[in-house]
Amino acid sequence: MKELLKKILKFFAQAIVKKYSPEIIGITGSVGKTTTKEAIYQVLSSNYDVRRNLKNYNNEIGVPLTVIGVTTTGGRSIFKWLGIFLKAIFLLITTDKNYPKILILEMGADHPGDIKYLTNLLPVKVGVVTAVAPAHTEFFENISQLADEKSNLVKSLPAFGTAVLNADDPRVFHMGSQTKAKVVTFGQAQGSDIYASDVWISSDINHMKGLSFKVTDQGLTETVELPNIFGRHFVTSILAAIAVGRVFDLDLITVIKSLKDFEPPKGRMKLIPGIKNTFIIDDTYNSSPKAASEALGQLASIKTDEGRKFAVLGDMLELGVETEQLHAETGKKAALAGVDYLVTVGEISRDIVRGAVASGLPEDRCFNFKSSQEAGLFLQNRIKPGDLLLVKGSQNTRMEHVVKELMANPEKASELLVRQEKPWIK
Repeated sequence: MKELLKKILKFFAQAIVKKYSPEIIGITGSVGKTTTKEAIYQVLSSNYDVRRNLKNYNNEIGVPLTVIGVTTTGGRSIFKWLGIFLKAIFLLITTDKNYPKILILEMGADHPGDIKYLTNLLPVKVGVVTAVAPAHTEFFENISQLADEKSNLVKSLPAFGTAVLNADDPRVFHMGSQTKAKVVTFGQAQGSDIYASDVWISSDINHMKGLSFKVTDQGLTETVELPNIFGRHFVTSILAAIAVGRVFDLDLITVIKSLKDFEPPKGRMKLIPGIKNTFIIDDTYNSSPKAASEALGQLASIKTDEGRKFAVLGDMLELGVETEQLHAETGKKAALAGVDYLVTVGEISRDIVRGAVASGLPEDRCFNFKSSQEAGLFLQNRIKPGDLLLVKGSQNTRMEHVVKELMANPEKASELLVRQEKPWIK
């Protein structure tokens, strides 16, 4: 039934794109896809009629649903799917004058062939690649095979298209030699077409002022100030958005103005007030070794006066044969980040504890729990005023439950936290 559904959705998506001819931006990478998509949407939606995929609609089902313009799947209901098909048919037999001129489509790859399927499905004009790192590697032999899969986005581009590539990632930068399209690079090295310098992020937990940096594009340098951004690694997503703005003929000052109020999606390095006058870095959307390392680096850079630092980390899934090693390495990074306490959730995350203890974190400051709810209840009695907690883990560990147990205003959970709607909340 799933294969039949894929074929029907493929037919409708291709027919709709052929009729309406929107320009398509594809975004892939191991980390930062969703934030990059949202930043690009923020830049373009101020000047163009734009649609992007919502939630995690980045696969062979979700991408066609975005093309059709629905925000929920049919699930197990044949009647809901019929409703979706009827909407697609209506788009084809009539003309929707409000159909978007640009589609911004995040494209995920859990298995070999996933990106190729999506690029065969739709004609991508602008391809953005954020990074290649261990994440969703369970069905890939090694990271080189994963990089090759991601490169299919760039290889698919036409000669009149544009590849927007992260020059700070050697595997991504190399993709520029694999396309006939124009290449625009971004990064923190001056050799990039668009580069950031003088990156600054506030480090006083009591006076967080966000992120700022200088960006240079075609000899013009301007300052980017992002008061709602909390994390140095977001520079990559912002630079990618600036690069895409250039592709669509927006000047640098216009792009920067459109980004000034940008906020990353829920569960991506959001600073949330906690009970007992504590602070929570909510990074619970998902996790991978690279993303966990970046979050721990940010945790290490923050001053907390007398407060202590907690790393609350869940299992990282879909890492294949390197699972044990990568979890242990994350534990080592937690210890080197100077955390006072390590709390982990899940059986696999015991290896995070093992790595942290081997790197000098006292064993009596490390704790493991089967569920995120148990970890949250434990922390309620452990934390003190001024403490700072980083909470992060793969989706299935449901680490947002930890944040919900500890946030000062749990009545705002649906507004602030990920996975607060059906079917996550039953």
